[in-house]
Amino acid sequence: MATQMQIFMILGMILCLTSVAHAAQGNAVYYKPPYTPSACYQNEDHGSMVTGVSDALWQGGAACGRKYTVRCIGAANLAPHPCHDGKSVEVTIVDYCREQCNGVLNLSQDAFAVIADLDAGKVKVEYNQA
Repeated sequence: MATQMQIFMILGMILCLTSVAHAAQGNAVYYKPPYTPSACYQNEDHGSMVTGVSDALWQGGAACGRKYTVRCIGAANLAPHPCHDGKSVEVTIVDYCREQCNGVLNLSQDAFAVIADLDAGKVKVEYNQA
């Protein structure tokens, strides 16, 4: 009986870790400075590692202030080798990206440059809430 309990506990821990480790995926684009005003904080400066988000994450403004770790995973267009391999960036949601956003995340130019070549303009990313 004790062995069965240990097996169930180990399986439960593996299932929990697997669900936590799964990242969401989507496209990211970028916008140039200045990064204010923003939908969340008007003219308040929140630095350069910021992002706007589309309806997929916006939740009527409830997303403001959330932090996400973002990593480039591939091309979203014809740009060759757009990703800076192994690089990730933590960004804070400060803005809303309207319908014509072209991505789930509209990263600041500074944040986009950490993970990808600016010439790519649009990349596939995976992102996790930090």
